[in-house]
Amino acid sequence: MTEEAPPAPLVADARGHRCPVPTLRLRRALERAAPGQTVRLLADDPLARIDVPHFCASEGYRLISSTMQGRTLIFEVARGLG
Repeated sequence: MTEEAPPAPLVADARGHRCPVPTLRLRRALERAAPGQTVRLLADDPLARIDVPHFCASEGYRLISSTMQGRTLIFEVARGLG
C-alpha cells in the first residue's frame, strides 16, 4: 500500500493588515483545512508574533514554525486530526 501525500498547505495572506485581521484570517483558513493539513500565514504586523502563538495555544492548534523573510512573518500552523 502506498502512503498518500499530505494535502498542500493552505496560504492565508494577511500582509498589509493589522491586528486582529491576521489571526482572523488564520482562524478562517484553519476552519477550511482538512484534518492534519497545515496553514501558512503571511503577516507583516509585528503584533502577530504575539497574537498567533497565543491563538494557537488557546484554540488547540499546533504552531509548527515561525520565521521571518524580509518584513514578512511566516507561520506554519497544523490543524489537528480530530
